Amino acid sequence: MNSTKQRSERMLRVDQAGEYGATRIYAGQLAVMGTRAPLSAEIAAMAAQEADHQSRFDAMIAARRVRPTLLQPVWSVAGYALGAATALIGPEAAMACTAAVETEIDRHYTQQIEELGSDDPELGEVIREFRDDEREHRDAALAAGAEKAPAYPLLFHAIRMGCRVAIKLSERI
Repeated sequence: MNSTKQRSERMLRVDQAGEYGATRIYAGQLAVMGTRAPLSAEIAAMAAQEADHQSRFDAMIAARRVRPTLLQPVWSVAGYALGAATALIGPEAAMACTAAVETEIDRHYTQQIEELGSDDPELGEVIREFRDDEREHRDAALAAGAEKAPAYPLLFHAIRMGCRVAIKLSERI
């Protein structure tokens, strides 16, 4: 297997896991907040977009015969718990979670785009498109009051650190 193929497979594995984790975060938030709470419509719209991202990565994984991460059951529980916990704190904390996750994913996707260069144009274009969507989610979360969440700096940086760990683990496991 050449290094370009290995790199693309690693990227697909981690990116599909991340999009799956995002759907679980939003599911946890909506389970706590319901559909009529402040910001629920925004969260539901972001969740739908993340579900689309996941399904597109699922299709690429199947077409390219890439093994998904073995940690998906862990990310299911962890993502849902993170979403529920931040929603229990309040709508601003739910938005702080989104701001933190999307800030880290923006960084991650940008690094992947640079690493890929022109080696895998199909994957590079998908990552670029999704990165732009994630930036919109981050900006929407900040506009919705993410920085007003209790202990925002601590929450923001702890969630980003968790994302970094999840990324490293999902790339290979």
